[in-house]
Amino acid sequence: MSINVAKLESILQNLVTSTSDVQGAALVSPDGLPLASTLPSGMDEERVSAMSAAMLSLGERIGSELARGGIDRLYVEGEKGYGILTSCGDEAVLLVLASKAAKQGLLMLEIKRVTTELKAALA
Repeated sequence: MSINVAKLESILQNLVTSTSDVQGAALVSPDGLPLASTLPSGMDEERVSAMSAAMLSLGERIGSELARGGIDRLYVEGEKGYGILTSCGDEAVLLVLASKAAKQGLLMLEIKRVTTELKAALA
């Protein structure tokens, strides 16, 4: 399968620039390899990718063990903002970094829209 990295990066860049409280985004393979990213400077793309894939995998196992069904997203809230992980089908995991000021409903709508766009680009 040939992946159009430029297209994926364009989609992520559009998310970051068009959504005021989104500070960065990355698309990661389920194995933890970076596919495309627009992360804040100083973040190690490979480390972020590996942690994102591991976290989604662990979240899916926890959801299964707790009989919660399939996981739509994992949400990490810290004092400086949010990290949201969403599955993009079997091929990828989307990480979105947002500031504390982000409006949750609008952010989730944008993530849903971008996830659909990314899935189409990966197909």
